[in-house]
Amino acid sequence: MSVHSEIKKVTTETLRKMKFDKEKITMLTAYDYTTAKMVDAGGIDAVLIGDSAANVMAGFETTLPITLDQMIYHSQSVVRGIDRALVVADLPFGTYQSNPEKALESSVRMMKEGGAHAVKIEGGKEISKSIKKIINAGIPVMGHLGLTPQSIYKFGTYKVRAKEEAEAEKLIADAQLLEELGCFAVVLEKIPTDLAKKVTESISIPTIGIGAGAHCDGQVLVYHDMVGMNKGFSPKFLRRYLDLYTEITGAVEQYVKDVKSQNFPNEKESY
Repeated sequence: MSVHSEIKKVTTETLRKMKFDKEKITMLTAYDYTTAKMVDAGGIDAVLIGDSAANVMAGFETTLPITLDQMIYHSQSVVRGIDRALVVADLPFGTYQSNPEKALESSVRMMKEGGAHAVKIEGGKEISKSIKKIINAGIPVMGHLGLTPQSIYKFGTYKVRAKEEAEAEKLIADAQLLEELGCFAVVLEKIPTDLAKKVTESISIPTIGIGAGAHCDGQVLVYHDMVGMNKGFSPKFLRRYLDLYTEITGAVEQYVKDVKSQNFPNEKESY
């Protein structure tokens, strides 16, 4: 029997056990109550309230503009719709990088007000003091290495990271450091498959990949991308399971026609 089917409520310990038992971990984003209910009912192991809400919910070009208050609002909405999955919330840009005290304060707010079960933050050695401070306060932390979207202006591109040996070695060292600091898992974004395999084998905490190949302990996708709500976004790593953009625009067009032709509402739909 899989860990998945035994568990009534997924915890950070569940994910560690899944890695040990070689059962893949599933994760999707959610930003609202209705979506959270659906992904939870579908059997997802973990839900990420990503700062990608800045892109898919608010229409910003990067994840940088979203605020802690806005992330807390999204977290509150998601938590109300979850019965089983582990809920992890991103700490947005500027809420943890500057000093450990601010990082802890942001994390406490995300847990107390947002209701999240854990926080996710981007980076390795540079933010180790912040990670330590948060974990020492009893708050679970998920790391994030590789392409870290909050650093997009430093990178200048969304291309695959850690292709060069020096960056690859730093990434492995950072992953091992995150484990030492007490992180319960780490997201690996847009890095070569072979490197993701090395990282996954070199640490005992789960790796969750997005554009990092099949050797990670789990996979995460943005919900809106996975169900085909976004037309213009087609990275190599994305598999679309639905084409909701076409379905929804088609339904709206039909509704417009029905109202204008006085087909809707009909007698059965009237009181």
